[in-house]
Amino acid sequence: MRPLPLIVTAIAALGCGGMGRNDSAKGVQLYQQGNYFGAVNHFQDALARQPGNPDCFYNLGATYHQQAKVFNNPADRQVAEQYYHLCLARNPDHVACQRALAVLLVEDGRSQQAVTNLQQWAVARPTNPQPHIELARLAQEHGDTREAENQLVDALAIDPHNPRALVALGQLREAAGDQSQALANYSRALALDPRQPVVAARVATLSNAAAAASRTAALPPTAVGVSGPQPPFGPVAAAPLPPPTAAR
Repeated sequence: MRPLPLIVTAIAALGCGGMGRNDSAKGVQLYQQGNYFGAVNHFQDALARQPGNPDCFYNLGATYHQQAKVFNNPADRQVAEQYYHLCLARNPDHVACQRALAVLLVEDGRSQQAVTNLQQWAVARPTNPQPHIELARLAQEHGDTREAENQLVDALAIDPHNPRALVALGQLREAAGDQSQALANYSRALALDPRQPVVAARVATLSNAAAAASRTAALPPTAVGVSGPQPPFGPVAAAPLPPPTAAR
């Protein structure tokens, strides 16, 4: 299964509360249409109506971030980073903003700073699993699946009922070929939050595959007419090694 991309920039549609909601909703609509200049104007109006709202800062940062990528404008990237920091100064646990800032830093070749920021968030919020989930996402994008699994295990140690961590762990284990454990992780996540159609589809697919494998294994062996004992499944050297498990 293909891993999810590091980020899809999301806009907080109704994040700026009160009178700013209409401006925020209009800003989201314009953002989705690719009218980033118009979106910025509406998000700034929303911020003026509710000064200091972290969602408004995030919306502005995400819009400038997207605009920078579309038009390859470094100045917009700097503005986006400033708005992300303003958001996090007011709400350090703003998950979308933490993720977006990490992505911007990676895009700018500052991967270590992205990791350091998330690690500092984890230290500052020892009872919050989200920093570990974001660290896992970053590690997975860099191909370090062992570190990703370690971070997800840490997240689940903090919150054993976190659907995001369970789904992410299921994806790692499915990619490693451990379909039974992936199915267990997905099923548990789905039981905690049934509103996950993609996860429900994976559960159905893996359940059907497991049932088919069980039926095949139950069939009696067919004689092929070979002479002498033969090693099962071909030469031992050709058998795949089991996937490594994360050292804890």
